[in-house]
Amino acid sequence: MKQKIYMLAVALVLALTSPVVMAKETKSAKALLTTEQQIRLEEITRRVEEIKSIDRSSLTREERKELRNELVEMKKEAKAVSGGVYLSVGAIVIIILLLILLL
Repeated sequence: MKQKIYMLAVALVLALTSPVVMAKETKSAKALLTTEQQIRLEEITRRVEEIKSIDRSSLTREERKELRNELVEMKKEAKAVSGGVYLSVGAIVIIILLLILLL
């Protein structure tokens, strides 16, 4: 019984400290972007704002599809440029459960 409580306490500490560590890493990763990458991210942001301001009701179906594809490509590019590893809450819970079961 004491061992289970000990493992639960360790898992709880790991769960509470890991988001803090990940948050610090993501901030430093953004600071390490080159000027070219920062310029490209700003261009992507401006283009997304332009697309949001467009009246889509006046566009044809093909034009809307092209805009959607453009947004998807820009999203992929922005993720690749900015980097970083993101864990969802569900993934963290699964990891904790696996640690509890294995230890």
